[in-house]
Amino acid sequence: MTYVPGSPVAPPAPAIHVTGAAIGFGGRLLFSGLNMVAPGGRTTCLLGPSGVGKSSLLRLIAGLLSGSGRISADDGQPLTGRLAWMGQQDLLLPWATILDNVILGSKLRGEKVGLAHRDRAMALLDAVGLMDRATCRPDALSGGMRQRAALARTLFEDRPVVLMDEPFSALDAITRLDMQDLAARLLTGRTVIMVTHDPLEALRLGHEIRVLSGSPPHLSAPLTPDGETPRPTDQPGLLVQQGKLLHHLRQGGVA
Repeated sequence: MTYVPGSPVAPPAPAIHVTGAAIGFGGRLLFSGLNMVAPGGRTTCLLGPSGVGKSSLLRLIAGLLSGSGRISADDGQPLTGRLAWMGQQDLLLPWATILDNVILGSKLRGEKVGLAHRDRAMALLDAVGLMDRATCRPDALSGGMRQRAALARTLFEDRPVVLMDEPFSALDAITRLDMQDLAARLLTGRTVIMVTHDPLEALRLGHEIRVLSGSPPHLSAPLTPDGETPRPTDQPGLLVQQGKLLHHLRQGGVA
């Protein structure tokens, strides 16, 4: 069967439930008793001031950080092996080609990488506009191209749940908008939880937006913008919501 980048995953991607989450650092409780549901097959964006614990919550969900509470999928299956991660840095291996970077996960797991793997990786590189750069090394690519390669590598894992920690924050404004459009298309049907500091990015990509704020931090009720993602930047309602989100973030929370 031909792999079609961006096609919905099957079976449907699960909703993620966070129940009673708590994390402490150096004897200080970062947050406690957090509850959240990330709807299945949808994108949930997490906003909040720096240092409030957004990335820590994401790492707790990924199993990369110790804490307490329960992280579960609504289909009753374990999350192990069903998560993919994309961070702010592309973390491409400088000595490997872009193609080899995309299939890196399979190699690290000791899988026998054959023609089917390479065909799927090339299909993804074509989808992100990098097919002609497959044999290049990362130093030959711009920052935006490197992030596109990182997105292809994330999608190559073909996981139903994708966790994203400010993946586009280092890009210039136009490249960032292009990457948002690309991600919205290629991540269709997956359960995505994305940390961002940018209200407009959250409003363009999020089916739900949650704000982590306060001391101790708490999560706001979900905001559900109108329309399909990625939403146009000049959509009047979007600009009004952006203004309200910025105001509440400056005030330290959401009413």
